[in-house]
Amino acid sequence: MIKIYHNNRCSKSRCGLQLLEESGKDFEIVKYLDDIPTTKELKDIINLLGISPMDLVRKNEAIWKDNYKGKQLTDDEVVEAMAQNPKLIERPIVINGNKAVIGRPPEKILDII
Repeated sequence: MIKIYHNNRCSKSRCGLQLLEESGKDFEIVKYLDDIPTTKELKDIINLLGISPMDLVRKNEAIWKDNYKGKQLTDDEVVEAMAQNPKLIERPIVINGNKAVIGRPPEKILDII
């Protein structure tokens, strides 16, 4: 089943959700600010995306700028920062089987559904 990691406050995430709704396919919504992914889940998502942990971080968030910017962090430390502060996770993330994309722009979602 398709899964979207969604934040309703984010316009790109809302657009991604709309694309999924219009597709007519079944999907699951994960409100990741409430249902925070574990470090293992985040590592699995990062592996599916084929990116480094830093590529999943929202670097313009105040939490990042105040606490992490300019520091030399290991991949595990970056993942832990996202698990402790889910606002740092880029959104939306859509997973379909063994494929995943960050929906920026939202149209990238169409490549995997």
